[in-house]
Amino acid sequence: MTMKGKKREGEMTMKGKYLESEVLPFLVMVIVEITNVGTSILFKSATKKGMSYLVFMVYSYAVSSLFFMPMAFLFHRKTDLPPFSRNIFGRIFGLALLGFASQMLGYKGIDISDPTLGSAISNLTPAFTFALAVVFRMENISIRSASTQAKVIGTIVSISGALIVVLYAGPPLLTPSSPSVLPNQAMIGSPQSGWVLGGSLLAVDYSLVAVWYIFQARTARKYPAEFVLVFIYNVCLTFISAPVCLFLEPNSHRWELRADIALVAVLYAGVIGASGIVVHTWGLRVKGPVYVASFRPLSIAIAAVMGVIFLGDSLYLGCVIGAIVISVGFYVVMWGKVKEDMIEDSGACSLESPRPENVPLLK
Repeated sequence: MTMKGKKREGEMTMKGKYLESEVLPFLVMVIVEITNVGTSILFKSATKKGMSYLVFMVYSYAVSSLFFMPMAFLFHRKTDLPPFSRNIFGRIFGLALLGFASQMLGYKGIDISDPTLGSAISNLTPAFTFALAVVFRMENISIRSASTQAKVIGTIVSISGALIVVLYAGPPLLTPSSPSVLPNQAMIGSPQSGWVLGGSLLAVDYSLVAVWYIFQARTARKYPAEFVLVFIYNVCLTFISAPVCLFLEPNSHRWELRADIALVAVLYAGVIGASGIVVHTWGLRVKGPVYVASFRPLSIAIAAVMGVIFLGDSLYLGCVIGAIVISVGFYVVMWGKVKEDMIEDSGACSLESPRPENVPLLK
């Protein structure tokens, strides 16, 4: 083969590696954000028709378990995997407990507020992840460095933005011809109180999501089989949620699944929505928690547009202002993280001889 042919082959290999390591993760993460908002929109529509969020959770977990059972075999039947030990199962079961508690709070929060509020507060996840990483000494802290100052300031700004979203609804910016009324309004007193309570539940939910990201990333690196992990995770969720939700929702009529938007929501969440967990698990293993969380701001615009179009929700000024503040804080944290990575990479390069090939990030 000529030198020109070798050079062309090398360029094609580099392009292939770039597509696999950078472009593919970017595209699938964007798609997952869209599907996650779709899950929230369909869930909200189902609860407006009278479906209990407890019933929705159990049925969607069961559907996910049935869907991923053959997937786990098909996609990993030839994969050379480490032994499935008690330690791995214990980790997955712990993740299921954490995920159930998180989603229980999150679905209840959306039930008494709306998906746009949930998407806005979801941008707290990167800030919570950074704070937890500091507590568990997973993140390097140097107060005098610009990167650390940016991460600390960005975290504070993000939390401030979340407080704005929760405590201040403000006047509506977009109001449909027949504005929707918050579910359970009679029980919670007023739309404003529902907004505050729902926002508080969602804030706790996404703080637990940050913990889930950290431990799921470690589990995925110990057992790199996304479909197997998600299948066992959903089976554990089903067995955990069924007795709890049956106890909290004893009315047998509420468990009847009619062939309407409720069935569509359960099937969508169980198949399409749960597929996002597979993508997130893969992303956490190959790119890390910060990268996966960096796509959260996309969900604000998607949820706002879809909420107004499909649910007849109003878009409030407080949600827009808070979402902007959260996004600014988040991107300040991201800037600090990127700057820190650049410093670490330059330090590593100064100690090693240069290499002709490109090494994918976080290989």
